Amino acid sequence: MAMTLPSRAAGRGVLSEIDVTPLVDVTLLLLIIFVVRTPMLQRGTDVQFPGAEQSGPKEEERITINLTREGRLDVNNQEVPRASLRYRLIAMTRNRERVVCFRGDAQAPYGLVIEVMDALKAAGIETVGMITERPPAPLRPEGRAGSTPGSATTRSRQP
Repeated sequence: MAMTLPSRAAGRGVLSEIDVTPLVDVTLLLLIIFVVRTPMLQRGTDVQFPGAEQSGPKEEERITINLTREGRLDVNNQEVPRASLRYRLIAMTRNRERVVCFRGDAQAPYGLVIEVMDALKAAGIETVGMITERPPAPLRPEGRAGSTPGSATTRSRQP
């Protein structure tokens, strides 16, 4: 007599799915913990600050040079003759960081811009920030600069 073992397939099927119920339980528990804990983190410590006569941040001392299209120079909104620009900058930057912001009119003569840059270099200023305006965004996207769809520059020649 031969003895046979009962097979597993005869009694029940193979379970191939993962039970996600514990995962959902843990996720909801973590969500509840974060929802309760977050308002506690946003609350700060109450501190009383002492008073001071000189409180408040110092105003930034920037040097801004404006060049108009007529050739007029303004240093921090005060008109300065071109001949004395270098000496004025040397006096203003003594014992300070030597950084200047330059705003020149688009129609200003190029020679005047070079003259201002030369005065900046002579005053020992090596960092110059150029203040510009961003051009308005185009109304429609264009492929190449200066070309429109269907123009002679975008058509291909046929032999």
